[in-house]
Amino acid sequence: VKWIWKEKFSGAFPDQEAEYVDEALTSKPVLVFCNHCDNPPCVRVCPTQATWRRDDGIVMMDWHRCIGCRYCVAGCPYGSRSFNWVDPRPFLKSPTPDFPTRTKGVVEKCTFCDERIGKGQQPACVEACKEKALVFGDLNDPDSAVRQTLRARFALRRKAGLGTRPAIHYLV
Repeated sequence: VKWIWKEKFSGAFPDQEAEYVDEALTSKPVLVFCNHCDNPPCVRVCPTQATWRRDDGIVMMDWHRCIGCRYCVAGCPYGSRSFNWVDPRPFLKSPTPDFPTRTKGVVEKCTFCDERIGKGQQPACVEACKEKALVFGDLNDPDSAVRQTLRARFALRRKAGLGTRPAIHYLV
């Protein structure tokens, strides 16, 4: 199961012309995530509505509603979905009561730790990043930290030409 994983630059951004870009950038692996698309294909193909997009833009999963058909896995052009072939519970060192326990036979994805966001906290990956390389916030708020960061730095979006309108921006 993956929520954050590394991919080669060419795999993460296959539609980017990088012929003259410094090899120091294109030769390093890129951390990639679920893109929480504004037009998510995974939502359209889910027959049980176990996947939906919240009003704030976070693409959610209801692991108890998922029937494991894997249509969302096939529908996601980013590879952001994982199927639980085995029961993940024995591998959890300290389960969190606030986070629903998933089971064998369902699909998982990043939900930006919605249980933490509901408490006013940052997603666990953002909080754990010592380098402060991850920024989370409201893209609709022009005064948010994420919008200030995007104004100051050049950013790429994965496979933006597909029309999914990914909400994750990768700083260059």
